[in-house]
Amino acid sequence: MWQKRAMIGKERHGRPASTLRSFLASEAAGGALLVASAALALVIANSPLAGLYREALATPIGPLAVLHWINDGLMAVFFLLVSLEIKRELFDGHLRHWAARALPGCGALGGMAVPALIYAALNAGSPATLRGWAIPSATDIAFALGVLALLGDRVPGALKVFLTALAILDDLGAIVIIGVFYSHDLSLPFVGLAGLALVALYALNLLGVSRLWPYLAIGALLWLFVLRSGVHATIAGVVLAFAIPLRPANEGEETSPLHRLENALDPYVAFAVLPLFGFANAGVVLGGAEFSLASAPVLAGVAAGLFVGKQIGVFAAVALAVKTGLAHRPKHVSWAQLYGVAVLCGVGFTMSLFIGQVAFGDGDGAIAQTKLGVLVGSLLSIALGTLVLLSSSTQPEGGKA
Repeated sequence: MWQKRAMIGKERHGRPASTLRSFLASEAAGGALLVASAALALVIANSPLAGLYREALATPIGPLAVLHWINDGLMAVFFLLVSLEIKRELFDGHLRHWAARALPGCGALGGMAVPALIYAALNAGSPATLRGWAIPSATDIAFALGVLALLGDRVPGALKVFLTALAILDDLGAIVIIGVFYSHDLSLPFVGLAGLALVALYALNLLGVSRLWPYLAIGALLWLFVLRSGVHATIAGVVLAFAIPLRPANEGEETSPLHRLENALDPYVAFAVLPLFGFANAGVVLGGAEFSLASAPVLAGVAAGLFVGKQIGVFAAVALAVKTGLAHRPKHVSWAQLYGVAVLCGVGFTMSLFIGQVAFGDGDGAIAQTKLGVLVGSLLSIALGTLVLLSSSTQPEGGKA
């Protein structure tokens, strides 16, 4: 996956191609492994091995259980990689110009707002479940790009760039939501220590330090402080990413520290972190007592938010932006293809499951409904999105770059 077997287009002025651009040809492999790990978890959770599965995830290793090490520790690495890509695209990639941000930015906003409103409407009478309003607002970039990779030349390159940009901005929105709405019981001493670590990171940046180990060492301390502060620990990965320099490390070198770290993390996240996360979080007992009428609105809200809300929110926002002249439809991309991508944005597997864990914790009721809702909404989105893209024309009339 980390080998650049195909790209949507190289960056100008000799800049290295971004990691997520290289995903487009090989993401199918990582996505297939993620699907397999989630399917395996479902099988085990509904087999005689279910008790062993739950006990293994609850096994303490030091201060945290195995499940929390995955969700708070390994997922911080995932958020580090995602945030490196966000910084790369915003300052040195396709999204470095405001004009390029307009259309995917509108799509991302609509795709976050409408699913959240649908979930909130279906859970308005339950403050306990309303806490999960952000679950269907996130798009799983790995799965969405993986589907496009499987479709190959049937999908124009401009459409892949559009989905990449939209998913990146969607991830940025999810990060802000987690940091703002899902922090609790703040510990001011640890918040202060995290602030000092942040100052140290940016001091390294300002001093021109190009070696990665000082950033990673301080980043590990930052993760510990954030974990104890009441802010979700994965935010440490976000903060660390924006402190990594995005400039040539030494005269004559072709890549910056950010590119080196991004490329180094890529295979570990795709083939270890995300499959482990899927295996640890997708195991839901089908037909168990936790599927009560009291928690049914969670299932309905998540599934409807992903499958219905995402396609309506993304496509309506994109169409409005184009019709009002705020942005232009990508060249050689038809409205049918834009609608197909809007449907694919309803694949919310990794990020939606993660927000569900942050919102509801490890309880059996709402989190079980969340998992099933994510699976239903994501599978329906994959099926319809693929069908629309396969049946749409690859050479539409009109469209502007």
